[in-house]
Amino acid sequence: MAPPPTERTPSLLSRGSWPEVRRIGDILRAETVGGILLLAAAVIALAWANSPWSEAYRQISAFTVGPAELHLDLSLAQWAADGLLAIFFFVAGLELKREFVAGDLREPRRAVLPVAAALGGMTLPAVIYTVFNAGAGGGALAGWAIPTATDIAFALAVLGVINTHLPAAMRTFLLTLAVVDDLLAIVIIAVFYTSSLHFGPLLLALAPLAAFGVLVQRRVRAWWLLLPLAVVTWALVHASGVHATVAGVALAFTVPVLRRKPGPGPGLAEHFEHRFRPLSAGVAVPVFAFFAAGVSIAGAGGLGATLTDSVAVGVIVGLVVGKAVGVFGATWLVQRFSRARLAEGLDWWDVFGLALLAGIGFTVSLLIGELAFGAGSERDDHTKIGVLLGSVLAALLATVVLRVRNRHYRRLCTIEERDSDADGVPDVYQERPGLA
Repeated sequence: MAPPPTERTPSLLSRGSWPEVRRIGDILRAETVGGILLLAAAVIALAWANSPWSEAYRQISAFTVGPAELHLDLSLAQWAADGLLAIFFFVAGLELKREFVAGDLREPRRAVLPVAAALGGMTLPAVIYTVFNAGAGGGALAGWAIPTATDIAFALAVLGVINTHLPAAMRTFLLTLAVVDDLLAIVIIAVFYTSSLHFGPLLLALAPLAAFGVLVQRRVRAWWLLLPLAVVTWALVHASGVHATVAGVALAFTVPVLRRKPGPGPGLAEHFEHRFRPLSAGVAVPVFAFFAAGVSIAGAGGLGATLTDSVAVGVIVGLVVGKAVGVFGATWLVQRFSRARLAEGLDWWDVFGLALLAGIGFTVSLLIGELAFGAGSERDDHTKIGVLLGSVLAALLATVVLRVRNRHYRRLCTIEERDSDADGVPDVYQERPGLA
């Protein structure tokens, strides 16, 4: 275990302030419930797609609904990917903006570690995938971004299932890593997975987006004004060829984070986040998982055929090895060049456990797989199996590593929750001035 940092020595994975820790705890509780629903939806879909009633599952997924005149006659699976995931990315956008405006990421000193870890955890998996598929042909390289994503809900569900209580510093690091990961995933989808761009609808989308922005800047909360503008913005972005989920992020970035006047009560971004996070975690992501995870193993040529496809192998190795080495290596480099030390009570084994946990890629990985190879194609089926196997393997390895230290984590959590004077602020946040 690393010695505690001195006053002059910067600290990595520090606990942070009590308001920030409390906010992150609320977020993680909601995401944990959503992650369990996501796991349940994925298991149901996988079982159904490989059952004697698999044809019914395919018919439901392919059932088309929506106005054809507006080019919105989409299958239920497409509505889940393009429509419901826009809610997921709207919440991700709110969290991104809040972190960079009012959260820990606004401070360059604190932002360096999660940004570096996210970059390392996305770059190395992409490189590994590319090495495995450099000579594969058939457009295999289009899936280079599949193993770059981390699914925070899935990861938290794993923590909930194995009953591991992470201390505040590890929870904060995991969430901020996922926030930066989401930002990079949004950029990748917008830049690299836009097949055809139509500038007319994209320019028209600026009008309802601007109107939405003006209203939220004036702190208007009326859903009957904001929701139609959001839907029109989404529809025009969808028609432009840019993936429609990007509209969710654009709308979120217009929402102000801070209150206009100091005082009690949440800001508008926090208000929207409280309203939409349960919808995102409890409905949008599980429904997408239900339609995206239902791959027929026999229809994909069997497990043997999948594991001989370089696409699936690249995804599995990228998630399990690339993510772990990328996140851990980037964290070590930050420590090496900043001469910082890990916070008291943590060591490199803990970082390794979190790095393995970051290899759980699901929601965004499945989405990118569909964008890269086309939903329902044989290569997309191999991608889905690769994502599932890689995520499960990463989860199992993370479970082994983190369970070794679970007793230690419980002790740290007990210390962090102790409130001797019953004032609602744990003692550890009052021992250091300015953190309560």
